[in-house]
Amino acid sequence: PLDAQIDALCSSTDDAEMANTTTHAAELAELSAQENMLLQRCTSLMPEDRVFLARRPDRPHIGEIIDNLFTDFFEQCGDRQCKEDAAILCGIARFHGMPVTVLGHRKGTTLEENLRCNFGMPGPEGYRKALRVMKQAEKFRRPIITFIDTPGAYPGKDAEERGQGEAIARNLMEMSGLTVPVLAIVTGEGSSGGALGLGVANHILMLENAVYSVLSPEG
Repeated sequence: PLDAQIDALCSSTDDAEMANTTTHAAELAELSAQENMLLQRCTSLMPEDRVFLARRPDRPHIGEIIDNLFTDFFEQCGDRQCKEDAAILCGIARFHGMPVTVLGHRKGTTLEENLRCNFGMPGPEGYRKALRVMKQAEKFRRPIITFIDTPGAYPGKDAEERGQGEAIARNLMEMSGLTVPVLAIVTGEGSSGGALGLGVANHILMLENAVYSVLSPEG
């Protein structure tokens, strides 16, 4: 946002806007100073600071991303074996008119949503649902875009009893052989196999101050 404001001021040619040159220059200097201060803060961040930023609740969530990047989103639910897992959001949509399959971890934005989505920690049903949707994308030749933001797969006893490890391992195997393009984007924290279950891709991108690790930092 600061870059956009600075560029707008620098490129302004409107006579009314340029009438007060002193005010214009002062505003530009203030914005430039704010930008420099933010850049200096970012360069001195410690690794634990990056983790803190990756976990901030105001980072982009999968719902916001879909609303702003895609059109005609249609959610698909259930793994067709056990139940629905709200911790992974899947569906089909259009990206600049192109049909695509979109899926990603969902943490929720309120306490009620956090609890319903298990704070973004999927169970085996979530990964089986994701695989079902990805195989459907392969059948209909749709590119796949995944958004990763999870502290890890749910480690509870009940999840292990229902085959958590097998579900993630199967996703890794099946995603390795997909014949359609796969793009994975780490938007917040991507920890452990919970992230890898959606992260086998042709290209992997990360937002600034996102983290991608073999396990959560506390592990």
